[in-house]
Amino acid sequence: MDRIEKLKGFLAVDPHDAFVKHALAMEYSKLGEDALARQLWEEVLTRDPAYIGSYYQLGKLLERMGEKDLAVQWYEKGMAAARIAGDRRTFNELQAAFEDLTD
Repeated sequence: MDRIEKLKGFLAVDPHDAFVKHALAMEYSKLGEDALARQLWEEVLTRDPAYIGSYYQLGKLLERMGEKDLAVQWYEKGMAAARIAGDRRTFNELQAAFEDLTD
């Protein structure tokens, strides 16, 4: 069984598991399945805005898809969530990505 099938199996047990959805989105992104990856990351962040690891990945995916303005919006949301969580490292990564698009 490949990784995607294993992750889908985990989601069948708990469809709201943010970690599993994030991991599945990463697998889809690696395969160039951008629409599926995007959908999963958006689901994660809509349901759990504090799952800060997904903001950077979604932003980078949107950049690759040519959706710069939307990427900037997600980076901003991620910086706010990282600030609330006190996660300085993630905040800095999101800020650097944000500044690359807005400078």
